[in-house]
Amino acid sequence: MTAVAPSLQTGQSARVRTAAKPRGAAWARRAPLLPALLFTIVVTQIPFIVTVFYSFQSWNLVRPGSQHFVGLQNYVDVFTDTQFRTALVNTVILTVVCVLVALALGLGLAMLLDRKFLGRGVVRTLLITPFLILPAAGALLWKTTMFDPTYGLLNFVFGGNTDWLSQFPLGSVMVQVIWQWTPFMMLLLLAGLQSQPKDVLEAASVDGAGRWRTFASITLPHLSRYIQLAVLLGAIYIVNSFDAIFLMTQGGPGTASTNLPYYIYQRAFQGFDIGQSSAMGVVVVIMTLIVATFALRLMFRTFDVSGGK
Repeated sequence: MTAVAPSLQTGQSARVRTAAKPRGAAWARRAPLLPALLFTIVVTQIPFIVTVFYSFQSWNLVRPGSQHFVGLQNYVDVFTDTQFRTALVNTVILTVVCVLVALALGLGLAMLLDRKFLGRGVVRTLLITPFLILPAAGALLWKTTMFDPTYGLLNFVFGGNTDWLSQFPLGSVMVQVIWQWTPFMMLLLLAGLQSQPKDVLEAASVDGAGRWRTFASITLPHLSRYIQLAVLLGAIYIVNSFDAIFLMTQGGPGTASTNLPYYIYQRAFQGFDIGQSSAMGVVVVIMTLIVATFALRLMFRTFDVSGGK
């Protein structure tokens, strides 16, 4: 018995040291990331908490001393605001149309660039260029050189003197956003095409499958995860579009091209209504999180990250 007791104590202490070692190694790996985590919390989470606090206040900057607690009244006003509903519909239309059209164009360009031809590197660089331009610069470029009713290239090519930004405000913004985000979709899908096993394509060709049959049965299923990733990332970024609307149409005429980020900007920095604009921001964040969570779960299931398959 006296010999067994020391051996048990030795085994227990060895297990404690073994368990403590991985813990220490894990913290040693995480320690360099702590400054970045603290910076992210300070920059993102603290302002959001302050925004949530202001969303329960009635506070207009042009009326000093007007700040007081109103509970959920700001949220009630948000959901009964017809302009907010119009901005919400415009945001959904802008996001869905831009994502789908940019995805289709990106897929077509990726299919073309996946083939070898003379000058492919130069063509790739030129097609990527719109994504590298600052959104503000791209919006001003389209406003002055493409959509201008007097000197714009569209009226020069098609004739007439159409004021595109006044007659088709939301459509004009969509064209600019699609032009800027198509290269992003193209890059993701091109990466998916280049990761496709070549022996599978050769086997399909040997079996007599045509181009369309090969694309529909082999290439498209292989690209499904890349397409979902492109849709998710594109939707997250495009739903926050502000530069194009601010610089091209300023939400007009009326509210024809107003989306949620621009409407929140109007209420906060032009109407000075801190309480209601904060409530709108919280509502938009919650809706975005719901959509993003659903999309992420679907994408993780496709990538087999969650272990469901």
